[in-house]
Amino acid sequence: MFYVLQALWKREIIKFVRDRSRVIGALAQPIVFWLLLGLGFQRSFALPGVDTASVNYLEYLFPGIIALMILFTAIFSTISIVEERKSGFLQAALIAPISRTSFVFGTTLGGTTLVLLQTLLLLLLLPAIGHVPSFAGFLVIALTCFLTGLSFTALGVSIAWIMSTTRGFHAIMNLFLLPLWMLSGAFFPYAGASRVLQWFILLNPVSYAVDALRIGMYMPGEVPETLQSLPVSLLITALFAAFTIGVAVWVIRRPMFKA
Repeated sequence: MFYVLQALWKREIIKFVRDRSRVIGALAQPIVFWLLLGLGFQRSFALPGVDTASVNYLEYLFPGIIALMILFTAIFSTISIVEERKSGFLQAALIAPISRTSFVFGTTLGGTTLVLLQTLLLLLLLPAIGHVPSFAGFLVIALTCFLTGLSFTALGVSIAWIMSTTRGFHAIMNLFLLPLWMLSGAFFPYAGASRVLQWFILLNPVSYAVDALRIGMYMPGEVPETLQSLPVSLLITALFAAFTIGVAVWVIRRPMFKA
């Protein structure tokens, strides 16, 4: 099983590295979003109960941009499953003497590795806003990215497995990815939202990943605002990862074609 996981993991990395447009887009998109939104809302942003001068919007938005990058990188690393089923590659892989569970874990670990590498590059921008994460903070950020990467790569595998076209995959992904991100406390603080939106933020698993990233970024200092403590945020993020992996294994172990 180890060699199967290694082969599938390596395959995901090679596919990403050899696709130059995907490499450029994956690195440039979060930076462009961060600068456009951060500089655009800089003067109109106010964090409830906090001195505005002490936390600017570029700084507040940074954990959210990491979360945005994780969501899109993890989900779209699985879009090739739709294409490979049409080309016949997937059927060839599935009749090989390997378990379908191995396919889920190999593909998921490959997508999660891409997430971790991109996060590492994005963290190089932190000194530009006056932050250098401590070693403990770096570990918290890496663990959160790993768990969130697992969650959304597994979710992408589940959806790509049942979709017949890449157009449909894009439509479904865009339907809930951006709302999940915007209702996570990444874009605006929980305390300033309406009561209805606060309930959505509370029920959104991405909110807890953003909280853990924010806490890791400020460790060991004081965090401006979070929904939950670090243990609770990490626990919910880990439970969501276990749930999505379980769903992916269940979906893939079902017959691909109906009799």
